[in-house]
Amino acid sequence: MKKNIKNTERESGTEDKSSYSGAHQYIEREDSRTGLSVETLKKAISNNLFYVQAKYPEIATRNDYYMALAYAVRDRLLQRWVASVKQYIQGKERIVSYLSAEYLLGPHLANNLINLGIYNEVEQACEELGLNLDWLIEKEVEPGLGNGGLGRLAACYMDSLATLEVPAIGYGIRYQFGIFEQDIRDGWQVEDTDNWLRRGNPWEIARRELSYDVKLGGHIQHYIDRSGKFCSNWIPELVVKGVAYDTPILGYKVNTANTLRLWKSEAPHSFDFQSFNAGEYNNAVNQKIICENISKVLYPNDEQREGKILRLQQQYFFVSCSLQDMINIHLNQGEKIEDFDKKFAVQLNDTHPAIGVVELMRLLMDEHLLDWDTAWNITTKTFAYTNHTLLPEALETWDLELFGSVLPRHLELIYEINRRFLDFVTIKFFGDNQKISNLSLIGEGKKKHVRMANLACLGSHAINGVAALHSDLLKKTVLKDWYELSPEKFSNKTNGVTPRRWMVLSNPKLTKLISDKIGEGWIKDLEELKGLEKYADDPEFQQAWMKVKLDQKKTLAKKIQRRLGIKVDPESMFDIQVKRIHEYKRQHLNVLHVIALYNQIKKNPDMEVVPRTFIFAGKSAPGYRKAKLIIKLINSVGEVVNNDPDIKGRLKVVFYPNYNVTNAQKIYPAADLSEQISTAGKEASGTGNMKLSMNGALTIGTLDGANVEIRDCVGEENFFLFGLTADEVSKTKNEGYRPKHYYESNPILREAIDQINAGYFSHLDVNTFRELTDSLMYDDQYLLFADFHSYLEAQEKVSEAFKHKEMWAKMSILNTARMGKFSSDRSIREYCDEIWKVKSVPVEIDSIKIIEK
Repeated sequence: MKKNIKNTERESGTEDKSSYSGAHQYIEREDSRTGLSVETLKKAISNNLFYVQAKYPEIATRNDYYMALAYAVRDRLLQRWVASVKQYIQGKERIVSYLSAEYLLGPHLANNLINLGIYNEVEQACEELGLNLDWLIEKEVEPGLGNGGLGRLAACYMDSLATLEVPAIGYGIRYQFGIFEQDIRDGWQVEDTDNWLRRGNPWEIARRELSYDVKLGGHIQHYIDRSGKFCSNWIPELVVKGVAYDTPILGYKVNTANTLRLWKSEAPHSFDFQSFNAGEYNNAVNQKIICENISKVLYPNDEQREGKILRLQQQYFFVSCSLQDMINIHLNQGEKIEDFDKKFAVQLNDTHPAIGVVELMRLLMDEHLLDWDTAWNITTKTFAYTNHTLLPEALETWDLELFGSVLPRHLELIYEINRRFLDFVTIKFFGDNQKISNLSLIGEGKKKHVRMANLACLGSHAINGVAALHSDLLKKTVLKDWYELSPEKFSNKTNGVTPRRWMVLSNPKLTKLISDKIGEGWIKDLEELKGLEKYADDPEFQQAWMKVKLDQKKTLAKKIQRRLGIKVDPESMFDIQVKRIHEYKRQHLNVLHVIALYNQIKKNPDMEVVPRTFIFAGKSAPGYRKAKLIIKLINSVGEVVNNDPDIKGRLKVVFYPNYNVTNAQKIYPAADLSEQISTAGKEASGTGNMKLSMNGALTIGTLDGANVEIRDCVGEENFFLFGLTADEVSKTKNEGYRPKHYYESNPILREAIDQINAGYFSHLDVNTFRELTDSLMYDDQYLLFADFHSYLEAQEKVSEAFKHKEMWAKMSILNTARMGKFSSDRSIREYCDEIWKVKSVPVEIDSIKIIEK
């Protein structure tokens, strides 16, 4: 196995007297910026404290030491990073370009130590300097560049691309303020500013020299050039400059370090001296404010027109900068613009970057003067599209008038693309006006709108879903007409997650236990976890396995008590539901189960109960009223349950605030039960379900998203299934679903809803949760009531299984052992082989050598 990588300088003319053999000897001396020994690392940390930050130990803060260590680690990345970039530029290999509006990266420091293979050395170096590595790691503020699964998937894929040594660039936005910091006050979510850059970011390098102009608004001038060609000239109202900020993404124990390039928006001229001299001080910096707003905040509130405009500007801004950058890289290599698609495979991570289809057409035609057919051929060979939703309302559209006011040239091109396309589909589906209308890039209705999913489908050579069920449902529902038009474009690429962060980093004790049994190969080939199966019935291994789990639960229990003042029992079942708060994810179904258990104990305080600690975490969109009510309900139920003496601590409810990657790394390893209870047919895939199972949690879930494949892999006997299938959900709705019928016929459900409505959990305020309960009683579009009875039955099976410790341990071991399929490495291999047509390109660094410890 490859171990540490050392960069050495040799000093000639020095003899090693202790091992003199008559031949001329050399003394190896590590380079202070790339060496990986404990002594060199100590020196690097001290040098960075003094020379980079101008601090000395007596006045240095914890953050100063964190920055000093981070710069020392970054130095060790740079050699690999520069070598990777150099090799890609000089070579002819195709490069993957991943376009994503989000990258939920998580903290860099510990992850880079794992991937460099120097965690132990740095820990020792810190200890000898009188520092605690964990103390420094916890100081890092994670980049607030994503909201949830979409951004975390992008981060996992960047990790796997580098680990598999695939040339890649990730493109996105360098948001100044990321997803909000969540605080809970009186049970309600309160959003605070996420100023993640407030102390600086040691992992990025500003490329001030690398910038591109992006046009917005204005109008189009048409003219005929000297050769008789019809041309368009975009006269913008505003020009924004995009400046590149690069972060190296290192693979696990390889030399490959790919680039995450994020764009910051700036004004071409940040200060209007004429306005200032005229006394118009606000106008002097007005353009600077307008331009910088574009990369100011992740997902501005788009309920108002101004917010919608800003969000469209954001999407176009980063896509335009990215495509201009790719073309610049391509041409600087001496290649022809006509061969652009041979150099770059561009993946659209959902519809946010779908405007790239039109922007590439504009750049090829207006800037590089290619004809329409050539430009369209290049464009469709370049792009591929990943769909992440089955919810029709989540398929992005833009009001036609608003779109044209921001991107007038692109609206012209969309009309022309649509005209040519509809000519084709009218012939193919003549007489089927509904299908033709469905396929159009322009949607009708009260207001005409641009359909971004349709644009992505038309402009891409490949379309994929992110779980087998999701991909199948895409063909039958939201993209049915596109599948019937171009079935060859469609495939499935089930999501995966990186085991480096979600096992090796977040669960080191489990990692050691596994590696001691089957070696370390599983870290790069997760299928090797199957080697654990032969130990699943071993009592000694079961005990060791459950001890690791208990240790993780004790650690989380301490964090919960320290942060929330709630004392939980680590011996209880840790029942975990951590994800974005949304009605279709049905956190309120989980809460109703809590209430049902609570009522059982109240009626019979001496009954035998499997103690449970229910742990929730997740953020609601700021404007999503019902999701915020669900958060309030969780906290209100917890306030009652946690303080009722009849319960005797057997049930506890915890809402862990500010769910992010940092907190997820604390929660996943401690989970006994993973709640994956979305309405069947609504979740595209899910990745939290994978992370929890990898860490030995058993799943209770519906046949939704990747749950289907997880159950197939771990075995139905190791999965607690409940609820309607996607087909049954559709059938139930079509037959006229009456949620009130389930309320009236199920006394346990009725009692829980009546308690909520009576103010039992809201200090007798009968109106607090009325909006939420009314929506369940009279609408219940996610069939919570219909699945309630089945859910309770499955939960009884969970409790019974948890009583049998040996059986539970075996099930837990098998869940981990059979999760090999769900590595993001497997996902990326499938993208590389079947969509991008790219291969691994190992990076060689002549000045370093591989050595064994």
